[in-house]
Amino acid sequence: MKTHITLACTTLILTLLAHSELKGSDPLSAGAFRQSARDQLQNNILPFWLTHSIDPRGGFHGRLALDGTPLPNAPKGLVLNTRILWTFSAAHMFESRPEYVQTARRAYDYFCARFWDPEHGGAYWLLDSEGKPVDDGKELYGQSFAVYALAEYYRATRHQPAIDKAVELYNLIEAKAHDPINKGYRETFSRDWTCAPAARLAFGEKNATKTMNAHLHMLEAYTNLYRAWPDPRLAASLRELIVLFRDRILDPETHHFRLFFDDAWKPTSDTISFGHDIEGAWLLTEAAEVLGDHELAKQIEQRSIRMAEACYKKGLDTDGSLFYEGEPHGITDKQKSWWAQAETVVGFINAYQLTKDEKYLAAAQKAWQFILTRHVDKIHGEWFSAAVYDKRPPNSTHKGSEWKAPYHNGRACLEIIHRLR
Repeated sequence: MKTHITLACTTLILTLLAHSELKGSDPLSAGAFRQSARDQLQNNILPFWLTHSIDPRGGFHGRLALDGTPLPNAPKGLVLNTRILWTFSAAHMFESRPEYVQTARRAYDYFCARFWDPEHGGAYWLLDSEGKPVDDGKELYGQSFAVYALAEYYRATRHQPAIDKAVELYNLIEAKAHDPINKGYRETFSRDWTCAPAARLAFGEKNATKTMNAHLHMLEAYTNLYRAWPDPRLAASLRELIVLFRDRILDPETHHFRLFFDDAWKPTSDTISFGHDIEGAWLLTEAAEVLGDHELAKQIEQRSIRMAEACYKKGLDTDGSLFYEGEPHGITDKQKSWWAQAETVVGFINAYQLTKDEKYLAAAQKAWQFILTRHVDKIHGEWFSAAVYDKRPPNSTHKGSEWKAPYHNGRACLEIIHRLR
């Protein structure tokens, strides 16, 4: 598969409004789509975080109000810090700017000084506003983002201690979290890596020990680490994850991810997460390509196409946005979340690249139109986490938090720019 859309696709009609807004059906080129994404990245998303997130006490403020004002005494999450580290490292690789690499270095230094556990290894889940651990548990979801970000920082700077730390964490995860019998990973641990009886992030599923979501982010973490450190052991770990998604996590009948499992990979829920489906469709394609197993890549491409088609048929609203959740009988949560819309754009562009079916590129364009109309904050910057309708106050609590970072939308912009060349 070609990783970028060919020059011929630049003739495809897309719709954009000046200053990154889309309007009606005014025809413009794919180049304008790329420019819109670049404008969002460099003139909206990244400047917001550069302006508002830096904490003079060290690291980054744990939460930001809708206008960017830091919330006093907010805790600082591992996921937020590592997502900032990944985003500004990736931005620096895209276009070298002093403020990008300086922010990435700040996130790296704070991770090493405050989040890393010098006694037991791994990273704490949550710090207080002064940088002291308030939740010293080891959550696989958080460890995966640390690997993902450390690898990206190394790729951006060639700072050897960063890749050394990523490899150290990889070895620790394999030693403490890997399930050698049923494969995959256990997810929730105490500070000394004692395993908890259930996965903390299996929301609403008391008996689930493994989740799709943690494994999805392990997949992207190991994919990125393999780019920087193509070790045979890591190749085997990455292959195992891809095969797990192919054989256990992806439902072969519905082409949706199953979300929660017991130790033996028996599903415990039939909830559908459309955002994770469309995100996983392109992350799986990427992982198989980076691994370099052509036969496995072909298998994954076919499954990725089916996943995108399932989202296209069952997950889209009439305005091009993606519903949040469903069950076999239909949509159960009509919420429009910023991260799911961002992944929709990338996932459908990926489906277009695999199939050359223009309906997927049109779907990506329509989702982008929805983002620019309903999520972008044209006054204070960045994106609202929930879509805004009819000028009503947005159902969003923060612009930045333990879960709201410049990662999903920043990455989507970078993917659009790279893929639409």
